[in-house]
Amino acid sequence: MRRIIKSIKGTSERPRLVVSKSLNNVYAQVIDDNLSKTLVGISSLSLDNGRANVKNSTILGEKIAEEAIKLGIKKVVFDRGDCIYHGRIKAVADGARNKGLEF
Repeated sequence: MRRIIKSIKGTSERPRLVVSKSLNNVYAQVIDDNLSKTLVGISSLSLDNGRANVKNSTILGEKIAEEAIKLGIKKVVFDRGDCIYHGRIKAVADGARNKGLEF
């Protein structure tokens, strides 16, 4: 059974960091909902070792934070979709926080 989650919106000042996962990969995007535009997007497919485990998910979070900070984005709203905050999703969030993104 899926939980119903209140809709999360990102603004130009605080865009939305969307993290989703599949069986083999993890995806992260920074989206400005006012412009309906993806500002930064990265996935575990772009990593050298490619496997989406907790260690690589942390690296993915660090890379998305670096790219967002290059664009001048320091504060985001975290959107985990219907995934629980555990494992790879938590690792992406922790990696992004370590590199300076504020949730």
